[in-house]
Amino acid sequence: MTSQLKNICVYCGSSTGSEPSFLEAAETFGRILAYENVGLVYGGGGIGIMGVIARTVMQENGRVTGIIPDFLQKREVRFDEVSEFIVTTSMHERKQLMFERSDAFVVLPGGIGTLEEAVEMLTWAQLGRHNLPIIIANLNGFWDPLIELFDHIIKAGFARSNIRGIYAVVDKVEDILPRIRATL
Repeated sequence: MTSQLKNICVYCGSSTGSEPSFLEAAETFGRILAYENVGLVYGGGGIGIMGVIARTVMQENGRVTGIIPDFLQKREVRFDEVSEFIVTTSMHERKQLMFERSDAFVVLPGGIGTLEEAVEMLTWAQLGRHNLPIIIANLNGFWDPLIELFDHIIKAGFARSNIRGIYAVVDKVEDILPRIRATL
Protein backbone atom coordinates (compact mmCIF):
# COMPACT_ATOMS: atom_id res chain seq x y z
CA MET A 1 0.00 0.00 0.00
CA THR A 2 1.22 3.47 -0.75
CA SER A 3 2.05 5.76 2.12
CA GLN A 4 0.86 8.92 0.37
CA LEU A 5 -2.53 9.42 -1.20
CA LYS A 6 -1.94 10.92 -4.66
CA ASN A 7 -4.90 9.79 -6.79
CA ILE A 8 -8.32 8.34 -6.13
CA CYS A 9 -10.32 6.49 -8.73
CA VAL A 10 -14.00 7.38 -8.49
CA TYR A 11 -16.62 5.13 -10.04
CA CYS A 12 -19.95 6.91 -10.53
CA GLY A 13 -22.88 7.36 -12.87
CA SER A 14 -22.81 8.87 -16.32
CA SER A 15 -26.40 9.86 -15.48
CA THR A 16 -27.50 12.32 -12.83
CA GLY A 17 -29.94 9.97 -11.16
CA SER A 18 -33.20 11.08 -9.61
CA GLU A 19 -31.83 12.50 -6.37
CA PRO A 20 -30.27 15.99 -6.48
CA SER A 21 -28.31 15.23 -3.31
CA PHE A 22 -26.09 12.86 -5.33
CA LEU A 23 -24.98 15.74 -7.56
CA GLU A 24 -24.38 17.91 -4.50
CA ALA A 25 -22.28 15.14 -2.97
CA ALA A 26 -20.22 14.84 -6.17
CA GLU A 27 -19.57 18.59 -6.08
CA THR A 28 -18.62 18.45 -2.41
CA PHE A 29 -16.27 15.52 -2.95
CA GLY A 30 -14.73 17.25 -5.97
CA ARG A 31 -13.98 20.31 -3.83
CA ILE A 32 -12.51 18.09 -1.10
CA LEU A 33 -10.22 16.34 -3.58
CA ALA A 34 -8.96 19.63 -5.00
CA TYR A 35 -8.50 21.21 -1.57
CA GLU A 36 -6.63 18.15 -0.27
CA ASN A 37 -4.48 17.99 -3.44
CA VAL A 38 -5.67 14.48 -4.29
CA GLY A 39 -6.04 13.78 -8.00
CA LEU A 40 -9.21 12.37 -9.50
CA VAL A 41 -8.99 9.39 -11.85
CA TYR A 42 -12.34 8.78 -13.52
CA GLY A 43 -14.09 7.55 -16.66
CA GLY A 44 -13.58 10.63 -18.82
CA GLY A 45 -17.21 11.60 -19.43
CA GLY A 46 -18.69 15.05 -19.16
CA ILE A 47 -22.23 14.07 -18.19
CA GLY A 48 -23.97 12.81 -15.08
CA ILE A 49 -22.34 12.54 -11.69
CA MET A 50 -19.11 11.75 -13.53
CA GLY A 51 -19.11 15.12 -15.28
CA VAL A 52 -20.05 17.02 -12.13
CA ILE A 53 -17.15 15.69 -10.07
CA ALA A 54 -14.59 16.24 -12.86
CA ARG A 55 -15.77 19.80 -13.54
CA THR A 56 -15.75 20.65 -9.86
CA VAL A 57 -12.21 19.37 -9.33
CA MET A 58 -11.00 21.35 -12.34
CA GLN A 59 -12.88 24.52 -11.27
CA GLU A 60 -11.14 24.27 -7.90
CA ASN A 61 -7.71 23.96 -9.58
CA GLY A 62 -7.34 20.26 -8.87
CA ARG A 63 -5.96 17.43 -11.02
CA VAL A 64 -8.12 15.15 -13.13
CA THR A 65 -7.20 12.19 -15.30
CA GLY A 66 -10.00 11.09 -17.61
CA ILE A 67 -9.77 7.64 -19.17
CA ILE A 68 -12.35 6.65 -21.76
CA PRO A 69 -12.63 3.93 -24.39
CA ASP A 70 -12.88 5.22 -27.94
CA PHE A 71 -16.41 3.89 -28.47
CA LEU A 72 -17.77 5.85 -25.47
CA GLN A 73 -16.39 9.27 -26.37
CA LYS A 74 -19.67 10.50 -27.89
CA ARG A 75 -22.06 8.55 -25.67
CA GLU A 76 -20.49 9.77 -22.41
CA VAL A 77 -19.71 13.20 -23.92
CA ARG A 78 -15.94 13.22 -23.59
CA PHE A 79 -14.79 15.98 -21.22
CA ASP A 80 -11.52 17.42 -22.52
CA GLU A 81 -10.95 20.15 -19.95
CA VAL A 82 -8.95 17.90 -17.64
CA SER A 83 -5.29 17.68 -16.67
CA GLU A 84 -4.75 14.49 -18.64
CA PHE A 85 -7.00 12.63 -21.05
CA ILE A 86 -6.43 9.08 -22.26
CA VAL A 87 -8.42 7.26 -24.93
CA THR A 88 -8.23 3.47 -24.77
CA THR A 89 -9.24 0.77 -27.22
CA SER A 90 -11.41 -1.17 -24.76
CA MET A 91 -13.15 -1.14 -21.41
CA HIS A 92 -10.59 -3.63 -20.12
CA GLU A 93 -7.74 -1.27 -20.96
CA ARG A 94 -9.64 1.64 -19.38
CA LYS A 95 -10.17 -0.24 -16.12
CA GLN A 96 -6.57 -1.44 -16.01
CA LEU A 97 -5.23 2.10 -16.44
CA MET A 98 -7.64 3.46 -13.86
CA PHE A 99 -6.39 0.79 -11.46
CA GLU A 100 -2.71 1.45 -12.18
CA ARG A 101 -3.04 5.21 -11.64
CA SER A 102 -4.95 5.04 -8.35
CA ASP A 103 -4.13 4.67 -4.67
CA ALA A 104 -7.74 4.02 -3.60
CA PHE A 105 -11.18 3.45 -5.09
CA VAL A 106 -14.44 5.21 -4.26
CA VAL A 107 -17.89 4.11 -5.36
CA LEU A 108 -20.49 6.87 -5.64
CA PRO A 109 -24.06 6.24 -6.83
CA GLY A 110 -24.31 4.96 -10.38
CA GLY A 111 -25.70 2.28 -12.62
CA ILE A 112 -24.65 -1.12 -13.88
CA GLY A 113 -21.30 0.16 -15.19
CA THR A 114 -20.46 1.67 -11.81
CA LEU A 115 -21.48 -1.55 -10.10
CA GLU A 116 -19.40 -3.66 -12.50
CA GLU A 117 -16.27 -1.56 -11.99
CA ALA A 118 -16.67 -1.61 -8.20
CA VAL A 119 -17.25 -5.36 -8.06
CA GLU A 120 -14.18 -5.95 -10.23
CA MET A 121 -11.99 -4.00 -7.78
CA LEU A 122 -13.55 -5.93 -4.89
CA THR A 123 -12.85 -9.19 -6.72
CA TRP A 124 -9.25 -8.22 -7.41
CA ALA A 125 -8.81 -7.39 -3.71
CA GLN A 126 -10.38 -10.69 -2.67
CA LEU A 127 -7.99 -12.53 -5.00
CA GLY A 128 -4.99 -10.67 -3.59
CA ARG A 129 -4.28 -8.59 -6.69
CA HIS A 130 -4.27 -5.41 -4.58
CA ASN A 131 -4.81 -4.24 -1.02
CA LEU A 132 -5.80 -0.66 -1.79
CA PRO A 133 -8.71 0.96 0.05
CA ILE A 134 -12.18 0.58 -1.48
CA ILE A 135 -14.83 2.92 -0.10
CA ILE A 136 -18.52 2.54 -0.84
CA ALA A 137 -20.19 5.93 -0.43
CA ASN A 138 -23.63 4.77 0.66
CA LEU A 139 -25.28 8.15 0.21
CA ASN A 140 -28.89 8.15 1.43
CA GLY A 141 -28.71 4.35 1.59
CA PHE A 142 -28.16 4.04 -2.18
CA TRP A 143 -25.92 0.96 -1.87
CA ASP A 144 -27.93 -0.74 0.92
CA PRO A 145 -29.16 -3.48 -1.45
CA LEU A 146 -25.58 -4.23 -2.55
CA ILE A 147 -24.31 -4.39 1.01
CA GLU A 148 -27.24 -6.68 1.87
CA LEU A 149 -26.35 -8.84 -1.14
CA PHE A 150 -22.77 -9.19 0.13
CA ASP A 151 -24.16 -10.32 3.50
CA HIS A 152 -26.46 -12.77 1.71
CA ILE A 153 -23.52 -14.19 -0.27
CA ILE A 154 -21.61 -14.72 2.99
CA LYS A 155 -24.61 -16.28 4.73
CA ALA A 156 -25.18 -18.62 1.76
CA GLY A 157 -21.59 -19.84 2.02
CA PHE A 158 -20.25 -18.39 -1.22
CA ALA A 159 -17.82 -16.02 0.49
CA ARG A 160 -16.12 -15.80 3.83
CA SER A 161 -17.07 -13.07 6.25
CA ASN A 162 -13.59 -11.58 5.88
CA ILE A 163 -14.63 -10.05 2.55
CA ARG A 164 -16.20 -7.30 4.64
CA GLY A 165 -12.65 -6.23 5.42
CA ILE A 166 -11.82 -5.42 1.80
CA TYR A 167 -14.18 -2.46 1.67
CA ALA A 168 -15.48 0.24 3.96
CA VAL A 169 -18.84 1.97 3.88
CA VAL A 170 -19.36 5.65 4.62
CA ASP A 171 -22.59 7.62 4.60
CA LYS A 172 -21.24 11.01 3.52
CA VAL A 173 -18.46 12.14 1.21
CA GLU A 174 -16.74 14.13 3.96
CA ASP A 175 -15.81 10.79 5.58
CA ILE A 176 -14.13 9.28 2.50
CA LEU A 177 -10.61 10.73 2.77
CA PRO A 178 -10.34 10.22 6.54
CA ARG A 179 -11.39 6.59 6.10
CA ILE A 180 -8.85 6.04 3.32
CA ARG A 181 -6.05 7.75 5.23
CA ALA A 182 -6.76 5.61 8.29
CA THR A 183 -5.85 2.54 6.25
CA LEU A 184 -2.69 3.86 4.58
